[in-house]
Amino acid sequence: QVQLVESGGGQVQDGGSLKLSCAVTGVRIYDYIMGWFRQAPGKEREFVSATNRGGGTTDYGDSVKARFTMSRDGAKNTVYLSMNSMKPEDTAVYYCAVSRSPWGLRRRDSLYIYWGQGTQVTVSS
Repeated sequence: QVQLVESGGGQVQDGGSLKLSCAVTGVRIYDYIMGWFRQAPGKEREFVSATNRGGGTTDYGDSVKARFTMSRDGAKNTVYLSMNSMKPEDTAVYYCAVSRSPWGLRRRDSLYIYWGQGTQVTVSS
């Protein structure tokens, strides 16, 4: 059984930082594309970041590039999302997910097969 459990969400001030974790069981994170997505109230789910199999390449959505960093720890089978210089528009529920699709389809949330329950992030101005 595959499980993804996100943690680390919370409330932070404009310009602050948070680090999210996603602990994965049932699959090895380096065998799959790992992604982070977010969904704000009333909006569609948005691509945040993804790393390829093996973890050598990472992609970021335009709205988070240069502020967010995705990383992995194979020993803990956990992926992370470090968020810096946060803005109120970063407020959303953040999800980690697993994909078996080709790297070229990494931004398509419909192709991710396993999802965590999400963790709320709120940035106040």
